[in-house]
Amino acid sequence: MVAGFLFALLPTTLRAVDLSFPDGTNYLYPLDSWSFNDTNNWTSDNGYTPVSFTNLNSAIFGDYTSLVLNTNTPAWVQYNVIENDGTTNLTIDVGSVAFWFAPAWAGTNEGGTGPGQWGRLIEVGGYTPDASFGWWSLYVDDVGANLYFTVQPGDSSTTTYLTAPIAWTTNYWHFITLTYSTTNTVLYLDGVLATNGPGISNWPDLSVLAGGFYIGSDSNGVIQAQGMFDDLYTYNVPLDSDTVYQMYLLFFPDYFLNPGNDMMMANIISAPSSPSYTPIYDVITGQGNLLWVTNAATCVSGTGAYNIWITNAVATRVGSGTNATMNMTFTIEGGADNVPYDVFANSVLGIGTNTWAWMGQGYHWNTYTLTNLPNATCFLILGTPQDSSGFGLTDAYELLVLQVNPDGSQTNSYSVPYAWYAQHGLNQQSAMQDPDWDGLLNYQEYLYGTDPQVSEGSAIWVSTPNGTSSIP
Repeated sequence: MVAGFLFALLPTTLRAVDLSFPDGTNYLYPLDSWSFNDTNNWTSDNGYTPVSFTNLNSAIFGDYTSLVLNTNTPAWVQYNVIENDGTTNLTIDVGSVAFWFAPAWAGTNEGGTGPGQWGRLIEVGGYTPDASFGWWSLYVDDVGANLYFTVQPGDSSTTTYLTAPIAWTTNYWHFITLTYSTTNTVLYLDGVLATNGPGISNWPDLSVLAGGFYIGSDSNGVIQAQGMFDDLYTYNVPLDSDTVYQMYLLFFPDYFLNPGNDMMMANIISAPSSPSYTPIYDVITGQGNLLWVTNAATCVSGTGAYNIWITNAVATRVGSGTNATMNMTFTIEGGADNVPYDVFANSVLGIGTNTWAWMGQGYHWNTYTLTNLPNATCFLILGTPQDSSGFGLTDAYELLVLQVNPDGSQTNSYSVPYAWYAQHGLNQQSAMQDPDWDGLLNYQEYLYGTDPQVSEGSAIWVSTPNGTSSIP
């Protein structure tokens, strides 16, 4: 039984979205846009085909489909800056570029190693050490710690107009907007101003523009951004901050509330638990990530142990920009004395579409805080102790975290209980994996009575007198 639903937004005033695109009636029209839904020819939304492309991949993530450049072989897609009919697809002196990007890497600020190269997000021309050719590029450094916007006009000078720190995690989408003019340059991340710089004073000439522009790599297809791109728009005017924010809100549901973007929600992970065996077998238990705040000043009990809800919820922003997180403080009300109630969290509303994270167990009439939640949306659900099968997992945990039927089979095809996987922090579909590299697969660890997360070493490789192995 699952009870106590809560939807929590950061305490901010959301502005109405009145921005429309080429098929709308708004005053603001892009030069062109790329939704990357045509994964055969990679045409733009205005119907212009690439000059060339090779080794491109697509993914059913983002807003329907996305362009993927993440290979160890050359891969690129090249579009005209100016078409043969005179249509301009990209301006590099005055204009804006806006797009969504999800890295296939985590930056060093998030415990990762970055893309391993200075990955190009969008680029005209090509970098040269002596700056003699011409180059215009928005790119990320090799460790995934900073974004840069740099121009080499071709006169032996190099100017980096913008630098902004980032702390991105794998497969998490970000909305990037770059605006530029002779007056100033501005970079927005996820709809919020990240940094600004001086205006562009010089830029590559027409001979460089004739080589087109590249999305996700350099002209050789070697220096790749290593990630996914979607919904790229170009403009011949610098977008103002309000428009950028409205664009972010316009796309927000497709990227943050789309069940297809499961990987993007992986920043909410389950808390460590302390299994309990008395008076009943309870695999997932303990305070987890819940931080106790105080006993509630006024509270009421429920009509029974299974009548429970959340009250007094307060969301607080911590930090700013792409590094911002959310703290959520709330009170558990209803229920009965000495009954532990599970708290689950997710960035996507729904049961059976996204796995939820177990945050810990709390008791009624108590106020708790959860920290480091996503900075945009978070959903909390309370679960009761009901365990229909008696295998050690509550019905709520099975429905939300494992996404299995509490009234159905409690084991996988290898006859290993789901509760055993949960107890050892394993996915219930990992029977054929060996996380501790000791030669025993997970289902064999279960049969042998060993810990799948701790190597058994060579001591397990003992044969019986008749030569048969003692390992199941």
